[in-house]
Amino acid sequence: MAGEEEDRRAGALVAETAVAGGRDALGWGCHLVHLAVMVYFVAGWLAPARAALLFYMVFVPAVALQWQVNKNACVLNNLESFLRTGRWRSSANREEGAWLATLCEDTLGFRPSPLQVNVFTYSLLLALWLMALIHLLYWKF
Repeated sequence: MAGEEEDRRAGALVAETAVAGGRDALGWGCHLVHLAVMVYFVAGWLAPARAALLFYMVFVPAVALQWQVNKNACVLNNLESFLRTGRWRSSANREEGAWLATLCEDTLGFRPSPLQVNVFTYSLLLALWLMALIHLLYWKF
């Protein structure tokens, strides 16, 4: 019961401090870091340096593995929850475990199912990782 009360207070705090777009400064900061990681996922395979490609090829599966062991939640969302509530998980954080679904809902007007998000995400990450591998093996550095 105490956890539910903390979640309620955290949700109230978010509502009180929210700015245009429904996010406060912490929420915007976490959202922008997520967007930067997403851009890196999409474009990182194009890196012109061997070391950057090797980092990318480790980073992408590491993030995917992190999602698996963290109940499909991103450590960035957990960090935001921790900073707000003092707990690693919070039901007041609607993006925890659903950042891409929430982004889709907010921008496109529909919320994909968890299965749809997983199929899209892991298929895309595999394709991008394979492109990085091809780039690494066949690009003349």
